[in-house]
Amino acid sequence: MSEHRIPSLKLLMGFEAAARHGSFSRAADELHVTQSAISHQVQQLEDQVMQPLFRRAGRGVELTVAGEVLLRSVQRTLTVLRSGLGRIATYLDPGLVVLVCPAPLLHGWLQPRLRELQAQLPELCLLLSVDESARFVDEIDVDIAIGNRPLLQPGLQEIPLFQDEWVLVANTDLARKLAKVPQTQHHLHADLTCLEESLTSDVTAPLFLGPLARFRKRAIYDDARLLIEAVLEGGCIACLPRLLVDASLARGQLQILSEYPRLPGSTWWLSGMEKQARSEIVLQVFNWLRAQSTELHS
Repeated sequence: MSEHRIPSLKLLMGFEAAARHGSFSRAADELHVTQSAISHQVQQLEDQVMQPLFRRAGRGVELTVAGEVLLRSVQRTLTVLRSGLGRIATYLDPGLVVLVCPAPLLHGWLQPRLRELQAQLPELCLLLSVDESARFVDEIDVDIAIGNRPLLQPGLQEIPLFQDEWVLVANTDLARKLAKVPQTQHHLHADLTCLEESLTSDVTAPLFLGPLARFRKRAIYDDARLLIEAVLEGGCIACLPRLLVDASLARGQLQILSEYPRLPGSTWWLSGMEKQARSEIVLQVFNWLRAQSTELHS
């Protein structure tokens, strides 16, 4: 058989069923065809591979050596194929909504609120992506996008979701300790950890040259989520986006150090189709997200 000529799936499935059952008649029952159809399919397959695949064994059939080799390959292939079809089926779920959201915002603000959303929309199957390169809302790959700028794509409804801010935070124990001493002595009781981007940002850099200049820098991170973990472990303070630490603040794990200035952060935008969404549930998720903005500002 030429290496480029692959037998049809119909022939391979007939062969696999006959091999598994050891019977052409039971294979025919499973596949809802006649026994002669299975026999004909096996004959065609044997002609293609130029090898006998079965031999008679009493009232049934059993595999030859060539048949056993082929069966292992066919069963592996069918398993992969069925798995792939199962994954595709997820995208046909009528409750599917694809939402693109930056990882820090998803981690700190959206993720803790998803249980509430699922309670309101039990049929929802939310596909969350942090791939910000997939921000084009086309209702095929992306239904809704959250980003730090409007997409300026024709046909979209785009609204400012909320204005973030940079805040100084510490874990609860350290915050209580610092509250008992003057701000001018904070650097004697805590170190500083920070994001690499905040050291050079026009907005936050003056903070490190002013009120935070006397602190020893313990570590500099390029991943805000790792920075949060460091702050939670204690012994240091950090300047972080308010929405990123929202869940930790709500759980009482972190506290904002009110003695330090709050600085303006990113404006987060919500984008979705301006006209009728492809399904009612997409519109419901969009409106729920917009309502979260109202609650945050209230």
